[in-house]
Amino acid sequence: MTPAQPTPPGALEEEAYAALRHELIVGGFAPGDRLSIRGAADRLGLSPMPVRAAIRRLVSERALDTTAAGTAIVPRLSRAEFTELAGLRAQLEPHALTLAAPRLGPKTLGALDAQLDAFAHAKAAGDPVGTQRADTEFLFTLFRAAEAPLVLSFIETLWLRRSPLFWEARWVLLGTSSLHARHADILAALRAGDADAAAAALAADIERTAEVLLTEHPFGAE
Repeated sequence: MTPAQPTPPGALEEEAYAALRHELIVGGFAPGDRLSIRGAADRLGLSPMPVRAAIRRLVSERALDTTAAGTAIVPRLSRAEFTELAGLRAQLEPHALTLAAPRLGPKTLGALDAQLDAFAHAKAAGDPVGTQRADTEFLFTLFRAAEAPLVLSFIETLWLRRSPLFWEARWVLLGTSSLHARHADILAALRAGDADAAAAALAADIERTAEVLLTEHPFGAE
């Protein structure tokens, strides 16, 4: 029997960090959620030490805040912070789309079709988890296709702050029929080779969603 290889130094911290970061991006937490070290360790099946280090990293990135007692907490955005975030997304994400457009092959386009179908089925079923995750995977399939690691890291940083609010507002988003309709337009434009139209559709989607949330959803104190 081959002996088990020792875990490289820092590997468990990276595993904890990647897992918590992923959950924040896909909507696994809502604003105000507290992340105790023990609770997060149990959730991830890891020991407390690497989870503590991962949470500290996320606090340093402003993906998490800390209470006076030192407990990590998912931030609650103010209206001004959300408006600024939406404006940054409306600039950066369409840029990523224009980079991705010439790199999309049949396999990626097929995956995008499947993600649109998954979103439609989840929305019809009133499934907020399914809709949010299909929506996230559709967009990040495009962002990853850009093959621009720095751009992707900036987008991920914005989504660490964006996604908890979107999860909290999931029933508003599910109940607004006009939202996400442009995703099909994005894919149609990409298939037609019109990267500018795809980018414009994504920017319009971000801006329209922001308008709805600013009207319908309560925000934190300024």
